[in-house]
Amino acid sequence: MDLTAQEALVTNNPLDLLEELVNANDWAHDRSSDQEMIVQVQGHWTDYHLCVIWQPDSCAIYFSCQLDVKVQDTRRTAVLELLAAANERLWLGHFDFTGEDGLLLFRHTIPLRGVSGVSVEQLEDMVDTAVGECERLFPALQLVIWGGQKVEEAMAAAMMDTVGEA
Repeated sequence: MDLTAQEALVTNNPLDLLEELVNANDWAHDRSSDQEMIVQVQGHWTDYHLCVIWQPDSCAIYFSCQLDVKVQDTRRTAVLELLAAANERLWLGHFDFTGEDGLLLFRHTIPLRGVSGVSVEQLEDMVDTAVGECERLFPALQLVIWGGQKVEEAMAAAMMDTVGEA
């Protein structure tokens, strides 16, 4: 590693700041190491399991938000279509389906090379974006998986912005 690369390393562990944010929100979490933290965030539809991994060698934070949804084999193609449609409108991150484990995730990586650390606002935005997008997609997933609706109909219902509360 040359001097420029050494200077580009983040000097602070972003998970330290994330742990402060998690504690301030009283979220259940487990920090198994200096490089990994699991956080449970309660959403409107379900609880979300966040996995945050700090990779100091690449100066990046990997972030995933798992949706607690089971996908039947008969609905897998429709769910993949739904995720592709949802991904088309995202600015940050993407939805992913791990066929091996059958997990539905929102994933995003933030590169931090050349900065001294991450801000609390960046971490808040990371969590807010992931949970917000999962909350928005969750009803569409339910409509496709359990309601048997077409992807277009489910997306239209899920992407409708509502005003106020009923």
